[in-house]
Formats: sequence, structure tokens, C-alpha cells
Amino acid sequence: MEQQIMTLLGETQLPAEGPRQHAERQLEQLYTNEAFPISLASIASENSVPLNLRQSALLVLKTFVLKGWSPTLDEFGGQVLINDVNKEHVRKQLLDIATSGLNDRKVKGAASFVISKIASADFPDAWPDLLPALVDLVPRVDNDRLHGVLTVLGDLVDDGFNEDQFFRSARSLVKCLFDVAVDGGRKLTLRALAVSVFRGCYDTLEMVAEVHQADVKEFMSEALTAWSPIFVEVLRLPLPPTPSQDDEERAGEVFETWRGFIALKIQVVRALEKTMAVFPTLLIAQSLQVFSATWAALAAHLAPYHTFYIYEDRQGRLEDADRLPYTLDFLILEELDLLRSLLGVRPVKKELMNYMEQAAPASPEREWIADVLRLLVGYSQITTEEEGLWEIDVNVFLSEESSETANYTPRNACSDLVDMISSWLPSQALKSLLAYVRTVFQDGDSSWRSKESALFILNRMLGEYHEQGKDVHAMMASAYSENVQPAMLSDEQFLRSRGFTVAGTIVKASTGQSNQVAEDLTQKSLKAIRDDSSDIVKVSCIRVLRDCIDAMSRPQAKDFQIPVVTVISEYLSSQDLDELADNEDLLNTMVETLRDAIQVDAILCLESAALDVLFTMASQGAKNMQTVDIVEEAFMSITESIAAQGMDPYSRLCAKVLPTLTGAFDVGDMTSENALVDMAATLLSVLAEHGTEPLPQGFVAAVMPKLRRLLFSDAEFSLHQMATTTIKHILAHDPVQMLSWHDPHDGKEGLEVILVIIDRLLGPTVDDTSAAEVGGLAAELVEKAGSERLGPYLLQLLRVVAVRLSTAEHAPFIQSLILVFARLSLDNAKEVLDFLEQVQIEGTEPQTGLDVVLRKWLENSINFSGYDEIRQNILALANIYNLHDERLSRVQVQGDLIMPKDNRIRTRSRAKAVPDQYTIIPASLKLIKVLVAELANASSPVRPNLDNGTSKVEEGSDDDEWEDEPETLDLGAPSTRAQLMSWMDESKWNVRETDDQTQAYLSEFFRHVANEPDFQTQYQSLNESEMAKLQALAQM
Repeated sequence: MEQQIMTLLGETQLPAEGPRQHAERQLEQLYTNEAFPISLASIASENSVPLNLRQSALLVLKTFVLKGWSPTLDEFGGQVLINDVNKEHVRKQLLDIATSGLNDRKVKGAASFVISKIASADFPDAWPDLLPALVDLVPRVDNDRLHGVLTVLGDLVDDGFNEDQFFRSARSLVKCLFDVAVDGGRKLTLRALAVSVFRGCYDTLEMVAEVHQADVKEFMSEALTAWSPIFVEVLRLPLPPTPSQDDEERAGEVFETWRGFIALKIQVVRALEKTMAVFPTLLIAQSLQVFSATWAALAAHLAPYHTFYIYEDRQGRLEDADRLPYTLDFLILEELDLLRSLLGVRPVKKELMNYMEQAAPASPEREWIADVLRLLVGYSQITTEEEGLWEIDVNVFLSEESSETANYTPRNACSDLVDMISSWLPSQALKSLLAYVRTVFQDGDSSWRSKESALFILNRMLGEYHEQGKDVHAMMASAYSENVQPAMLSDEQFLRSRGFTVAGTIVKASTGQSNQVAEDLTQKSLKAIRDDSSDIVKVSCIRVLRDCIDAMSRPQAKDFQIPVVTVISEYLSSQDLDELADNEDLLNTMVETLRDAIQVDAILCLESAALDVLFTMASQGAKNMQTVDIVEEAFMSITESIAAQGMDPYSRLCAKVLPTLTGAFDVGDMTSENALVDMAATLLSVLAEHGTEPLPQGFVAAVMPKLRRLLFSDAEFSLHQMATTTIKHILAHDPVQMLSWHDPHDGKEGLEVILVIIDRLLGPTVDDTSAAEVGGLAAELVEKAGSERLGPYLLQLLRVVAVRLSTAEHAPFIQSLILVFARLSLDNAKEVLDFLEQVQIEGTEPQTGLDVVLRKWLENSINFSGYDEIRQNILALANIYNLHDERLSRVQVQGDLIMPKDNRIRTRSRAKAVPDQYTIIPASLKLIKVLVAELANASSPVRPNLDNGTSKVEEGSDDDEWEDEPETLDLGAPSTRAQLMSWMDESKWNVRETDDQTQAYLSEFFRHVANEPDFQTQYQSLNESEMAKLQALAQM
């Protein structure tokens, strides 16, 4: 059989799809053969078999295990496919493979992963000797075999053991890992791997602590008594001799020693960070030692860091096959993050404050805060790699500048530390930094990199200072002339760019006496954009213009509107437009600056090329969602501002933009995805929504033929939605012009055209998402045209809406259709019910329109969105209830969710197999429950309270000792995952707030009906939480 399986395994790797799938099916047919798993394990253990086939055998074995090993596995297929004797054989073979010193690491890793899956089902009952056997191997095996043992232990911790399995074995496991971590005779990378596995135990311990908190805390206190001194010792270890680039290329002993030291230090730092996140109080006693060691390490590592990444261009961000990072930049990142966490510990803060008070009489440079800032400036210097990347691609530079990058570097970590220090000690930090910046610029030996990094840290601190609402003008007056202005004149482009950036931040953060400085900086920035040879400087100055515009008075800013638009237009014309579409950050920077310039006085758009420039950039960024959002925001502001000034300016705006917007509909094929058409449709909708009442003459004639053509094409759903919304806005603003317009193509008047469009969107050929806005259009038509003008079309229209509602599944589409009846029910609730009762809807079970509409209405009301929509819905339902119509009690709808009795997680496949079950109740009761829910949502809103990933197992931990929570959300932490899963209950997070008037109406409604006999009957059928809400209202 082994030969047959090997042949099939080889065929599964063929490029041809047919033979590959055939081989996969044949392998699946062998699952029921008792020899199949044994043969797979034998193939994987045979060193003479090609590596790819051994790996493939283990992959197939893993799939087999998941499907047929045990009913306790999540992916179990329903039948155990292997007997106990063969299970024992497979387990032994896999363990031999994983812990052998001869096998390839990829094979050992694959075998280890299968072991973890089996262990989750078999340990300890069916495989009691698994962990004892692994622990027993640790002191006896060589380094190669030890690597296999640690890999298996790591997989067991990560994926093999559940909480109970782990905690019963935790003591022996942690002791085993500790012995490896402290064994100086072992390879440094193996010691690092042992610390990594120990750190992995925290996630499981955190889950165990939910039930056994005291036991876990006692266990970890005992464990950390042994581990903490080792952690501090490793932090204090000096780095070995720095390897040369030749040493790295040869991967000799010097490099391997260096690599092992770095890997071990990184894992120790990560373990300390994890400890602080999960068991914070257990490290309080050692916090000063850890801080001192971390600080000393960062100070000692600065010189080699500069050698590697400033003076040379060594490769960074590297991991080995075990995913252990081993480059210096990773270590610096971890140490900086650990330092930031330690600054939140009370003993550390107290000690630093004492030190600062003792140093207060001396110069600011001697304070500890100055030492920290000098270190941060050192680690913030632009690396050789960054310099090369930024010179090639200004877009990368901008993404780093705006902190919108996933590339987390020491420079970013230093920024985060500056933010923390600035929040804690704003005045002292800024004074110390200014003194150091002055020293750097006065030192003739300072490099441009050190000056740039000093200004980089200063810029970050000024930004934080400004966020606190403080004025920096007085403190920065001398620094601006002594340090910032000289930087703006530097020969080095990055220092020159930084000078402009800091100047912009100073202007922004100076609340007084900044107009003149802002005006001067604006002129210098405009000149630099035109004349500077560096794109880095030019794009920095484009960003700076935003700060200047915001800082100047409106009359001053108006003087610069045309120059700013002109310089952006000139810079845009110098760019390759085809490449610009891919340079999202550059494009967004230009659009944002142009937007700010236009918003000073939107009339500028009518007298300059501002809109032409905006639309040119919009056309290049049509596929970029952020660009589209910025352009839409800018155009909305322009439209609102100009429309507020009257018909004449708005007419001029329409005359200027309509040819461009409607012309976009003629570009390309609208039946395919076309981002430009999407954007044009969006902007056209904005123009109509915020237009004057009435609209300029000719508006309807200019846009309706294009919109009608669009709605009858097979365009993307978003285009159909936007076109429908635009017609609704036009009808709302100018029903006379819309309804009296005649389409020149077929002579149909506006009313008939809209009815045809609605009929098309409600038809079976258009899906729910494309027709999502049709209900709003239909409701607007009924309201604006009136029953007299609609005549027989009114009942026909409502009938079609009711029929389409019976098959609607998309939530926004359902809301759209229901609101047609809701708006009618505001004044004619009884007539709506009478009409719906007469409508017959065919299907497997014929129903009346009343059955369909009430069921959809009441079951979906709680998910409605939009203030106006929610208000209309509440008022309509209240009107219907006040009819006390007996027909409501005859319609049966979904009530409350029936909670499942088991506690299993609701996976997608399980939810599909076992759908949610609801009680069945009368519509009259459901209506009351919906209104109570709306009242509850606004009167006592509930918000998620994620704790930024800080698990803190200890209940009642000493907050006085641990002040500041980590600022990052650890998505890997079990506590975070548990909280996120708990918020899958929409009742906890789907908070829909309505306006105060609507809430007042609801409150008055319940007070009015409280004593009615019908309501008293319904009240008895409410659940406890609903009763509690009404009781709370009665006591107000």
C-alpha cells in the first residue's frame, strides 16, 4: 500500500488540475483502510523517501486525524476511522519523527503539528505518557533532538492542550523549559526557543485563571520567582563581538553566537512584556531591576545599532525557521516597547520623579528625562535602508510621516515613547528636549541625521503638546530661529524637509501671534514646492500648507487660495498621472491640501481652476477609497457652502461641474467595474442632496437621461444605489421640475419615467443590493406626487412593493421597502392596514400583504439605521398600535431568541446546521417589544469595554502600583478574544441611538398607554429586561 500511496501523493502535486484532483479523491477513498494511517506515518519516517512526499504524507495524515481520529475534534467527520492499536502505532511513529535528530526540520515540524492535534483528543487518558516521555528526553538528548522536543512542546501548548490538560501538566512542563533556558551548555537558539514556549503558556494560563484564579496566581508567583532573576540576568548580558558583514555571509561561529544572543534576549523581553500584560502585580517587586536593565541595554545597544543600520546597510527584520527573530532591530523594538510599559509602573515612576526632583537645581540636561530623550533621538535616526527607500518612492516617505504604515520600526517606537512622556511630563519634557536640540545644532560634529532625528522627536512632542491644548509659541520662539529655520536651508533634503515639517507644527500649535509666522512659512513653502530639487521637500511643504491655512485668519488665508491651488496644479502637471494612481499617499496629501484651501472660501471654485484640479486628482484616485472619501468630503463642503449663498452661485457651480460628472458616464463600459463612474455618481448625488430648492432650471434635463440609462444597465450595485438616491434627492428638492420633465428619447414625462425605474428595480432581474434605495425613492414619489397625480398607479406601486418585500433578504433593502409603508402610516395607518389585507401574495403558502409586511417590518425594525428612518419607524408603529386593530393579533411573527442549552461556540458551519430558533408571538405583542427595545437603546446605552488587551488575571490588582494600561490591543490574548466573542451578542453592542424628541415621544407614548387594558395584557408577556425598562421609565 505504501507504494500506491506514494504514487498518489506525487500526483497530488501535479500542476494539471484533473490528475491532481483525481489523486486527492483516491486518497480520500483509502481513509477506511486500516493500513492507511500507518502507511502514511511509515512514509513520513523513511529518510530515503523524497522530502516533498514525506511532507505531503504528514499533511494527508493531519487531514485524516481531524476527520476520523476522535469525535472530540472540531472537524470530525462522524466515524472513527482507526482502531486503538493502530492509534498507538501512529502516535509512536510520529513522536519518533518529531524528536529524531536525523529528520529535516520541516518534516519534524509537520509531525509535531499532527501530534498536537492527536494530543488534544488523547492526552492524558489515551496517551498518558506523552508529556512524561518528552520531559524525560530533555536532559538526555543532543541539541538536534532537543529542538524536536521543544517544537512538540510548543505545538502542544499552542494548539494541543485544552485548559484542563495543560494545567494538570503545567508544573512539570514549566520546570522542563526552565532547565533548558538556564543551561549554558545548550545552543542559545534552543534556550530562546524554550523561553518562547514558556511565554506561549501564558495564553492558556489566562484561560485557566477564569475558573481557577487563585491557583494560577500561586503557580505563576512560584514560577516567576525562578524565572525573573534569569530574565534580568539575560537583559544585563553584554552583546558578544559584533559580526562583520563577511561573518554574516559566511554564517560562521561569530555570527551564530551573535544571532543566538539576540534571539535569546528578544524572547526574554517578550516574556517580560507578556508577564506585565497578564500578571502585572507579580513583577512589581522586580520592576526597578527590569527597568534599570532595560535602560542599560538600550544605552549599550545604540552603538552597534548605528553601525548596523546607520553607517552600514545590514539586513533586518529576520526570523529563523522556528519564527524566532534574531536581528538587532527586532531587539531594539522590543526593548523600547518594554521601556514604555515600565514607565507605567508606580515604583518606576516614583523613582524617576525623585531623581528629577534631586536634579532640579541643576541644568535641564542633567535630568533623567534628558537622558531618555537623547536615547530616543539616537534610535530615531533615519537608517540607510529608509533613506534609500524614501529617495526612490516618496509615497513610502509620506506613509511613514503620517504613521499610516504597518512597518513598525525603532523610529515609530520612539514616537510612541515620546507621546507617553509628553502626556506625563509635558513642560519638563519639552524644555529638556529643546535644550538638547540646541546642543545638537551647536555641535559642529553633529551629522544631518542626528539633527533630523532631534527635530523629528521635537515635532512629535509638539504635536502631543498641541493635543493637550497648550500654546508652544513662547517656548519655541528662539528654537524656531536657531534650529528650525537653519534646517529649512540645509543642503540635506531630509533635514530640509524636517525643518519645514516642524515649522508647520509650531504654527499649528501656537494659538497666539502665529499669523505672521504662518504667512511667512506659506510663502517659503510655495517657493520650495516650485523650486526645490527634492520631491521629499516638495511633498512635505504641501503637507505644511495645511497647517498654515488652518493657523491664518480667514482674510489672510483667502489671499493664499489662488497661489496654493496654482502650485498644486503645477506640481500635479509635473507628475506621471499613470504612476500617480498607485501613489495613494502622495495623491491624498495633495487632495487634502487642496480641500483645505478651497474650504477657506468655496466661491473660489467658481473663479479658478480649483475644481478642475480636484476632479483631475479624483479621476486618478478613483480606485482608492480614502481618496474618494476626501474628494467627497471636499465636494460636499463646497456644495453646501455655495448653495447656502443662493441660487445664482449654485447654478454657476452646476454649470461648471455637471458636464464633467455626467460626461464620466459616457467613459468606458458601465456594465463592468469602473471606479471613475462610481466616483462621478457619488459626487452627482452629493450635488443633488445639498442643492437649492428649487434646483436650477435644466438640472433634471442634464442628469436624468444619464441616470435612467445607468439604472437600466447591468452596472455594479453601488451605481444603481447611487443613481436611485440621486433621483430621490432631485425629487425632494424640485418635484415640479422633475415631474414635468419629458425624456427626449421616448417623450415620457418624469412621473412615468420614475415609475418605470421603480418597476425595474423591484423586478426579479435586479438583486436586493442593487435595489437597496428604491424604497426611499418610492416613498418620496408618493409624498411629492400625491394620490391624485398618481391615481391608479399608487395602489399598483404599493402592491409591487409588498410583493417584493416577501422575497427581500438584504437588510438595507428591507428597511427601504418598509419605510414606504411607514411614511404612509404617519397619517393613514388604518388605510395602510386595509390595503395590505386586500393584497394577495402567491407562494408556497399564499399570504396577505398584511402578513408579509408586518412580519418583515417587526422582525427587522430593531436593525433600522439613520435618525430620520428610526424616528419615522417609531412614530408609524405607535400609530398602528393606537388603532388597537384586532388583525394585529392574528399575524404571527418571530419573538425572542431561544438560547441553546449547550455552551459550544457557534461556528459558521454549526449555525448553518443548527439554525437559531425563536418563539412565535402575535404581531401586537412584537410591536410593543420593538418599541420597548427602542426606548431601552436610547435610555441606557451599552458600550463594549475592551481593555486594550490588558488581561490582568489578578482580580483586584493594585491599581496604585500599575497606572497606565498598554496602548495596544493584543488580539492574540485569550481575554481579548473572549470579550470579542461576547460582543457577538448584538444586544450588547448594536446600540442605535435616536434623537431626544423621539425618545420623549416614546416615553410619553408608554405613559399614555400604561393603564389601557390591552397594554396590561401585553405587558404580562414581556420578558424581565423589558419589564425592567418600563418600570424604570415609570419611576422617572
